Amino acid sequence: MSDLSFTHLDPLGRARMVDVTPKEATHRRAVARCKVVMKPETTLAIANREVKKGDVLSVARVAGIQAAKRTSDMIPLCHPLLVGSVSVNFDIGDDYVAVEAQVDTVDRTGVEMEALHACATAALTIYDMCKSADRGMVIGDLTLWEKTGGRSGTYRRPASDRLADGTSERIEQGTSERIEQGTSERIEQGTSERIEQGTSEHVAQGAVGDGDGGERSGPPIDVPEGTTVVATSSANVVES
Repeated sequence: MSDLSFTHLDPLGRARMVDVTPKEATHRRAVARCKVVMKPETTLAIANREVKKGDVLSVARVAGIQAAKRTSDMIPLCHPLLVGSVSVNFDIGDDYVAVEAQVDTVDRTGVEMEALHACATAALTIYDMCKSADRGMVIGDLTLWEKTGGRSGTYRRPASDRLADGTSERIEQGTSERIEQGTSERIEQGTSERIEQGTSEHVAQGAVGDGDGGERSGPPIDVPEGTTVVATSSANVVES
């Protein structure tokens, strides 16, 4: 026999709910995310509210909120909680709709399952609303993004997993923009420096602007008395 003690089984091996009554009620929050991958024309129809069944995201949002409140009815050993707040949001990409559900409560146990259940149900509702146009949709990447509160403290999804979730594309885009901006600034700065350097060298060589926008080169010339000076655009020509 194993010496392991299972929290959700009684000494006879029967399922049971964990007793949380001794715990203090504290503020707890959980965020879950998933993604519904679909044809680009399907995302366009959703964005333009052209799906025949109606406003896809409005219906999916209500479905997610309802699911969060009914999680204990679907997950056998979940505690019924007094859900204080539920928000369901969407991000429409070129060929996907990302779903995020956030659940808050002040209670004796966490709301991770409520957030995951809300997120999954919202995604399933998107599929149901759009399946007549795109039966090849795929629901995936359902994950707990973060949770706060409780004895275990704060959890946030590791950075490496965040990159795999498509965040890398946004990071690469942001990096590209910063590189382009930095390159532009360096080019402008370099051009300015070269202009200043060239102007300085030109001045050092004796090229200065006269009051009429022309130039005269070199130091002042000692002209013998009675000599005519003819000014040209490039130099002073002395005629005897």
